[in-house]
Amino acid sequence: MPRPIEDYALVGDSASAALIGTDGSIDWWCAPRFDSPSIFAALLDGPDAGAWRLAPTTDPVDVRRRYVGDSLVLETTTETPHGTVVVRDAMVLGRPGSSIVRVAECTAGTVELRSEWRMRFDYGSIVPWVRGLDDAPEGWYGFDAVGGADGCTVWAQVPIEGEDHHSVATTTLHAGDRCTFVARWHSSETAPLPPLDGPAVLAETAQDWQAWADRCTVQGPLRTQVLRSLLTLKALTYAPSGGIVAAATTSLPEWIGSVRNWDYRYCWLRDATFTLHALLDAGYAMEAGAWSGWLRRAVAGDPDDMQIMYGVLGERRLDERELDNLSGYEGSAPVRIGNGAAGQFQLDVYGEVLDMFHTEADVTGTLPVDAVDLARFCVEHVRRVWADPDDGIWEVRGPRRHFVHSKVMAWVAVDRWIGIVEQLGLHDDTGPWCELRDEIHTRVCTLGFDDRLGSFTQYEGSGTLDASCLMIPLVGFLPPEDPRVVGTVDAIQGHLLVDGFVARYRTDLPAEGGDDGVGVDGLPPGEGAFLLTTFWLVDCLVLIGRRAEAQDLYDRLAALRNDVGLLSEEYDPAAGRMLGNFPQAFSHVGLINSAFNLMGDGAARGGSLRRRARSASAGA
Repeated sequence: MPRPIEDYALVGDSASAALIGTDGSIDWWCAPRFDSPSIFAALLDGPDAGAWRLAPTTDPVDVRRRYVGDSLVLETTTETPHGTVVVRDAMVLGRPGSSIVRVAECTAGTVELRSEWRMRFDYGSIVPWVRGLDDAPEGWYGFDAVGGADGCTVWAQVPIEGEDHHSVATTTLHAGDRCTFVARWHSSETAPLPPLDGPAVLAETAQDWQAWADRCTVQGPLRTQVLRSLLTLKALTYAPSGGIVAAATTSLPEWIGSVRNWDYRYCWLRDATFTLHALLDAGYAMEAGAWSGWLRRAVAGDPDDMQIMYGVLGERRLDERELDNLSGYEGSAPVRIGNGAAGQFQLDVYGEVLDMFHTEADVTGTLPVDAVDLARFCVEHVRRVWADPDDGIWEVRGPRRHFVHSKVMAWVAVDRWIGIVEQLGLHDDTGPWCELRDEIHTRVCTLGFDDRLGSFTQYEGSGTLDASCLMIPLVGFLPPEDPRVVGTVDAIQGHLLVDGFVARYRTDLPAEGGDDGVGVDGLPPGEGAFLLTTFWLVDCLVLIGRRAEAQDLYDRLAALRNDVGLLSEEYDPAAGRMLGNFPQAFSHVGLINSAFNLMGDGAARGGSLRRRARSASAGA
């Protein structure tokens, strides 16, 4: 059975990633890309779906973890009754393929150490052929596993033996002894890869991460938290393209035992503006430019065909299917690969794309020609479709509706286009766009606001709340002091808080007009509190002047991070555990932007909160 989500740490090479538990087991590794089939998938079933455990043979007395400096080199210190061993793990930067290096060093006493490999390719469905490598370099022992399209070469500085479809190596380390283990993915038609000098590679990898971290311009009391989240974003970036995946995993459940299990190893357009602000405010203009470039390439073509998400290189076919051979995390089935929401109509993404281009123009004073053309195509498309119902920000699997957040973001698309025209001195006539902006604004304020609740609602004519309405002041649709904004914040705090954290909406309420127990999202009830929407509440509280309340909520959110500073998508306050895919880019982006807003740093430098919220140009 896999460990609690918060027990895992991330290592990555900005192309793929692996999750390592506190017990020393790598229970998730997809190579050579984030969205490739897995080499290890124990996270979604058990060890027989693939895992690599490196740990003492005796039960530990204590286990402590940290990242080495500002890097993604993981250091796990395990104390046993007889001695202490430190294992340093990393994925290697700048080498062909995808490689994991693990170096164990005994720092006190004597420790018997066991490495156990269960190689299972293609999400646990392939038990590969394994052959020993008789021509190993001196001091190394190895085997090569091949199955389907994948191969993986494994090396150790101790003898390896086969045991019933898995491989093991056991050694006794005394104080001062050190031993290296390596796994290197390769395509099945190519030759095995040679071993790596573990200590040298770890030092080089730590230096490369530290050099990237040293470019961070963040100052203030929250710098350490912000930098760790920035490093997580960097780890979730597919370096060859600049695309940033939503998470390293698929199918970690939003509620234990539920069917709310989705594949998040893709790049969402909705993340565009949030991520751009986080990178720009932290001094990473090059990475922000790479993200913008990925987006422009991915959506090139007819805006009518624009998707809400793409693969790391801009792939469009992300067909969703279920894997029957995996039981799911703690029995939460089905396990899905691909994501059917890629084909949904989500109006809000056009607003996010236009907002990102507006931010670029605001910060740099210019935009690439293709960005201007794409912005124009997108806003023209919004003009044609903004009055249609859509699937909404939460990618519901129920009927399309006139979601209030979607209409607000349609307003953002038009508003930001007007801003781009004015910033760049384009010759487009803004008169008709100003009229459309006012028309959308009037409709939202008329049909999307409930006088009885004193709040904006989930969709037009409904009496239910949705945390996405917290975006209304954050994007400048209404000024923060507007009573309708304050009323919406108060209503969400009164009805959507779970032990102080914000739920996206009430999944336990049946859809209006329905009696089958299925909610507006077309799914059975049950999910955790959503971390990103709780960060949005922090931002709203800052805007409306309730700063002490905002700081307290931020501190509670930051305290949810695990021992190495990682956040998942959701949190179950009752069980005190993380839920959803992990680590979640959106949660870390939320932490970064909220930290800037609380420190005043972002606002003082034209940062995310003030930069977006000041655009309330349509009036109330």
